[in-house]
This record gives sequence, C-alpha cells and structure tokens, in this order.
Amino acid sequence: MSRPSRLRTAVLLISAVAAILPSAAATAAWSEPRTALADGCGKTPPQPPGTSALQQIRSGGLDRTYQLHLPADYKSTKDWPLVLAFHGRGSTGAATEKFAKLSTLPAVVVYPNGVIGTGEGDRQAWQGAPYSAPGVDDVAFTRDLLDSLERTLCVDDRRVYATGKSNGAGFTGILACAMADRITAIAPVAGAFYPNGISCRPSRPVPVIEFHGTADATIPYTGDEDRGLPAIQSWVRQWADRDKCRKSLPQRQIGADITITGRTDCQGGVEVEHVAVSGGGHTWPGADSYSGGGVTTQTIEAHEVLWRFVRDYRLPR
Repeated sequence: MSRPSRLRTAVLLISAVAAILPSAAATAAWSEPRTALADGCGKTPPQPPGTSALQQIRSGGLDRTYQLHLPADYKSTKDWPLVLAFHGRGSTGAATEKFAKLSTLPAVVVYPNGVIGTGEGDRQAWQGAPYSAPGVDDVAFTRDLLDSLERTLCVDDRRVYATGKSNGAGFTGILACAMADRITAIAPVAGAFYPNGISCRPSRPVPVIEFHGTADATIPYTGDEDRGLPAIQSWVRQWADRDKCRKSLPQRQIGADITITGRTDCQGGVEVEHVAVSGGGHTWPGADSYSGGGVTTQTIEAHEVLWRFVRDYRLPR
C-alpha cells in the first residue's frame, strides 16, 4: 500500500473508531479514580521494563507458564492496565505476541500458555473446546494468574482486558461469563465459540468487541452446526441481549472490507461491537506475519481498534 493510501486509511479508521468508542456517559460511569494501589506496587518487577520473558506459576497441581511483557516505561509507582492474550489451538503465547502487536500498547501484556489437549499432535488448547485437556480448569488458572500478577506487579485490577485468537478467543467468552468480577472487557478475534456447558450468567454487563473474517474456513462466519459453532452475528447478538442493549449503532464502513456494527444504550453504560472483515480469513487483522489461514486485512490493526474500545472501561467498585 502506498503512503498516501495508508494516510487515507488512517483518516477513515480514526473517524470510524471514534464512533465505536464508549460514550462520554459510559466513560464517566466506569472511570472513577482508584483509591489504593495493588500489592505489587513498589516492588521490583520479575524482569526489566521493555522486555518479554517466560514466567511460571503453579495452578491446579500443574506448572503453568506465560509470556510476560512489560512496557519500556513501566514503573512500580503507578498502576498499569493489564491485557491477557490467549493463543489459538496449537500455538503459544510467544507466537501470539509476534503477530498480534499487543506488546506495543501502553499496558502490561500477558500471553498465557494452554495445556496440551486431545486430538492429533501435542497441541496446547483452552477450556471449553472439544479438544481441550480433560480436567484442566483454565478459569481457575486465570484467577490464580491474576492473583499472582497483582502481588508482583503494579497493575490496575479494575482494568483487566482479555483478548485472544480462535480457541483462545472462545475462552475469553467463557471468562466474560464466569469471571465478570475480574475481567473488565473482552475482544475475541476469529473466535471458536464451542458449546461448553458453562452457564453464562455474568455478574455485571460486559463490554465486547468481536472481530471475524467472513471467509474464515476454520471457524465459519455463518457457523458450523456439526461442531455446534454459532453464527458469529448470533453470538454477538446474544451478548447484546445479556447486556440488555436497547439501541443499534449506525453501521460504519472502513475501506472496502471492514464493516462495524453494534449495540449501545446497554446496562452499565457498556457497548457491544462487531468488526466483520469481508473476505478475511482465520487471521488477526493487521498482522504482518502468519496468524492463520486465509486473507489478512491491512485496513485496520486489531490491537489498535480493540484498545480504543476497551481502554476506558473499568470494573465498578
């Protein structure tokens, strides 16, 4: 893409993203100042600022790992937002960090690693999928991980955002159902939303922004009845219904392949958004290295769009 074309796209993105940000009223309702810092504030971090490194935690009788990225300007005297990024089946946290660009955000970013599940090959996976490791409670692992991070790092426990790709994206949906007390907002990309038997009764309205390619051959946009996968638009509508959203946002178009729809006037001042990538594959929008099969749009950068959506949301006290 030529430089002038990139500039025009940037202008379109800025104007379109402005329309999908939480309203001023919502921001005010969710952004009261904190009165106390986390336990990890004032402590020396486990690695130097500006680095990514593999860390370990014991959870559920297992040694679990995660890739931790600290911003270059990380200091333990202020609390930082926290982004959890869950890899797809057979991938790793480190691999996800390479293509997702989340480590460029002004946040502490954690890329957990799943446990090897069932099926062909040694493929790490997350709870809720038919191929996940039997008996592994990844929801409990996420709670343990957050507890550990809050003890060792200066992070804002009211600004914990979860994103992920494919199976990892599907797991963010489970976290929104089961851990709305700890997860502020979710941003699944190419999500595999398998039926999982977990009752979805979140304790509060959860902001959601979902990205999906209409030509995704792995997790079809229109659903897959044989695997119990819902149509993506139906899954988004279910979240809008849970959040009791009453109004539709005006449809926005970015370039030739990005359509943004959503619902607003929801309980708690949240919004629910859907970013459809026309002709997009099982990929991470904006990735400049391999992130899955099919076309990868460069019209938007998923990490930028999801950050603008989630960053002003905070858990209520």
